[in-house]
Amino acid sequence: MEKDNVPQDKSNLTKNNVKELLYATDENGNYTTTLSTGWEPKTIALSNSIDEINERIAEAKQQVLNGEVSPIVYFMEVNKMDLTILASYVGFWKWRVKRHFKPSVFATLSDKILQKYANTFEISIEELKNSITK
Repeated sequence: MEKDNVPQDKSNLTKNNVKELLYATDENGNYTTTLSTGWEPKTIALSNSIDEINERIAEAKQQVLNGEVSPIVYFMEVNKMDLTILASYVGFWKWRVKRHFKPSVFATLSDKILQKYANTFEISIEELKNSITK
């Protein structure tokens, strides 16, 4: 793509005055870098991904409020993690983290274990236990 033809569509990037670095060719056909504020197909895909993430967060919150899962599930979604990533951050086997998703098991976790989750989510143990129900 030629430098003059690099898309400058409005995107989520423009809200924060951020530009993306792209490679393009100059008038001599040599590769150079240029900035772009966005490209419509990429903007649509990014917007759809953000919408999906927000839906998953809302669903996780409702499941916590319904007593179906522990707050760990909600904070995992808020932090855009999956089971594998979360398990690696807290240093537990995946099956053990999945077990902590159960409200009955979560209620019995020690402060030492809860602190690992709190540190991972960058919140306090108190927030981990109570922030969703408020």
